[in-house]
Amino acid sequence: MFEIDREHPEYRAKKATWKKYRDLYMGGQHFLDNAAEYLIQRNKEPMEVYSERLSRVFYENYIGSIVDWYGATLFRREPLLAFEGSNDAGRRFFADFTDDCDLRGTGLTDFMRKRFIESLVLGSSYILVDFPKSRSHAGSRAEEDELGVSRAYLVGYSPEDITNWSYDENGRLEWVVLKNERMRKDRPEDEWSIEVTWTYYDQENFRAYRQVKKPGQSDGSIELIDSGVHGLAKQRRVPLFQLELQDGLWLLNRAGSLQLEHFNKSNALSWALTMGLFATPVIYSERKWNQIVGESYYIQLGPEDRFGWTEPEGRVFEIAAQNLTRLQEEIYRVCYLMQLGGPLDKASQSGLSKVRDFSITQEVLRSFGDSVKDLARRVLRAIEEAREDGLRVDVSGLDEFDIGDFTTELSDAERLLSLGIESPTLKKQIFRKLALKYLCDVRQDIKDEIAAEIDGINPRPRSGPTS
Repeated sequence: MFEIDREHPEYRAKKATWKKYRDLYMGGQHFLDNAAEYLIQRNKEPMEVYSERLSRVFYENYIGSIVDWYGATLFRREPLLAFEGSNDAGRRFFADFTDDCDLRGTGLTDFMRKRFIESLVLGSSYILVDFPKSRSHAGSRAEEDELGVSRAYLVGYSPEDITNWSYDENGRLEWVVLKNERMRKDRPEDEWSIEVTWTYYDQENFRAYRQVKKPGQSDGSIELIDSGVHGLAKQRRVPLFQLELQDGLWLLNRAGSLQLEHFNKSNALSWALTMGLFATPVIYSERKWNQIVGESYYIQLGPEDRFGWTEPEGRVFEIAAQNLTRLQEEIYRVCYLMQLGGPLDKASQSGLSKVRDFSITQEVLRSFGDSVKDLARRVLRAIEEAREDGLRVDVSGLDEFDIGDFTTELSDAERLLSLGIESPTLKKQIFRKLALKYLCDVRQDIKDEIAAEIDGINPRPRSGPTS
């Protein structure tokens, strides 16, 4: 067995990048607390001046708003989940599962939204499928349900938590190590300690290790605390599922450097404007100068002496302001949201150009939706296979992003049905899609009941000529 705390070379190479992107996304006080890592100190700039600039630092978080916009827009309507089959107990389980998928009361849609946002920030995100452990052996499925060991649940992990891994020749995970840190103390009077756990998964087994770090003491030894067979062992697969975006859709990787450039230039411009408010006196004289200059003082000059104040002419400020606007527009452009960036007045842009810009955004959203649906489909089907419910699982939706377009869909469906196509299956699918989309925010068990009722509809035969 290798050392469990050993890190993959790719993990070590990307740790600093992941931290930078997370700081840029979070913004607020979190970013200000780490601003010294991102505010560039000028060459030979005195530390006193840099410290004062650092104390006045601010951050305009465009990229965080963009990421949250995508997360809100993609999940404006919940994905449509279909569980078809005669196993009512299995359907009831998945109805409860979609309302609480992590045993913490988190709905599946909210859970997937968090994973999606994390993938926009860090490039990928992970979902672990797990089952509760039981000290008693279950001899039947009914006993498993009674003991609760068939109650699958999900755990979210970021790339920062995946410390080591290996793939086989087919590109599937061969094994993986997950790391988790938390602060804990057994009693209120105890000192806080940091508990680090590593969990190793391969295609059949798992092993859990723990190390406790207490302040003022050397780190404790790493000990094995649990081991066994995981819930997807029958499928011979590591129970970790990845949501990975293409490099072109990893938003922080596309706009992170632009956001940092905007941060440094906006703070430099703000500092220069602030310093420009305090004009510097200039004395043109060959005599020794020992007078005090202030608001309530006077000075006495000789006939040939001159006195004045220095202030910037403003041209460089104008150029800097224009550059900041261009950087802001570029951040939105590389994130496929050109119609939302730049000045509010876009009267000069043609209507066709606006439609074209938004159509690009919609295509990107559909690509995001396909990736999320694929992840949800793989996770749900793996759970169904582990539970052996005998259900057909499918995930659809996440392809319409205008909340006001249901009337158009309804009219399109009416025109399609009026063609008189003799296909009961087509009619059922049209009714199912319209009903589930209109009722996207109701409970999953109600959706399943409506879908079952629609599947039981026998369309009335068309009346024909009597013989």
